[in-house]
Amino acid sequence: MPKAIWNGTVLAQSDHTEVVEGNQYFPPDSIQRQYFKESQTHTTCPWKGVASYYNIEVNGEVNKDAAWYYPTAKEKAKNIEGYVAFWKGVKVEP
Repeated sequence: MPKAIWNGTVLAQSDHTEVVEGNQYFPPDSIQRQYFKESQTHTTCPWKGVASYYNIEVNGEVNKDAAWYYPTAKEKAKNIEGYVAFWKGVKVEP
């Protein structure tokens, strides 16, 4: 089962991830919300839409903008709308 781990803590785990452009996107109900804090960062992908970010906070350490999601994805990316992906040192294991 795919899982996302940072700072020794499992942030998300699911058998129902979506893979897009090499990134595992986890369903919103599979993330451990207590570690996720909304960020003010937003970026735009031409075909997926506007991404919002989370800062990850585990044991007092913060990994800024280490997770992102598309709250309102464009038509071709509707399968990942609301799903969460990771980077910046968050390890995603298959």
